[in-house]
Amino acid sequence: MSKSLEFLTEALRRLPGVGPKSAQRMAFHLLQHDREGADMLSRALHQAVSAVHHCALCNTFTEEDVCDTCNDEQRDRRLLCVVETPADQLMIEQTLTYKGLYFVLMGRLSPLDGIGPKDIHLEKLVARAADGLVTEVVLATNFTNEGEATAHYISEMLKARGIAVSRLARGVPVGGELEYVDPGTLAQALQDRRDT
Repeated sequence: MSKSLEFLTEALRRLPGVGPKSAQRMAFHLLQHDREGADMLSRALHQAVSAVHHCALCNTFTEEDVCDTCNDEQRDRRLLCVVETPADQLMIEQTLTYKGLYFVLMGRLSPLDGIGPKDIHLEKLVARAADGLVTEVVLATNFTNEGEATAHYISEMLKARGIAVSRLARGVPVGGELEYVDPGTLAQALQDRRDT
């Protein structure tokens, strides 16, 4: 294989879920069947890497100093939702139910992987949460071991500063049938039950 083709294949392998064979298949496809698409991909990646950076307030991706969400005067500045990634932020936005602001960690605590509090911008989060406007921080990290540990760490840190903290609820999915729900989710739903 030529060095350029090998370099392209290795670059494609950096994408999540793409192994050596898939990367090779993509590289061959782009060069053999879609050179225009390869050129478009190259330009789009170059433009995104050059133009996209972190919002000065919430840490999400933006092309401006402050993102559109943080600049939106209609947002409830008393609520601050903490998520792990911009993709998580997008999912919450798609519910059309949350009208507060965000802070994007760009990761989660994972001591085994060498990811500590500084790696997920916790100093910046604390400064944002303690700005005098925020009255509640909603923790919306994932329900993985790392996400739970991150939520617990942040919760303890913010509560020690007198900031109210809540956590996303867990339980049976909408439209779910109990016989198909895993025991862990069902147990959590029973623990987190509420009055009707």
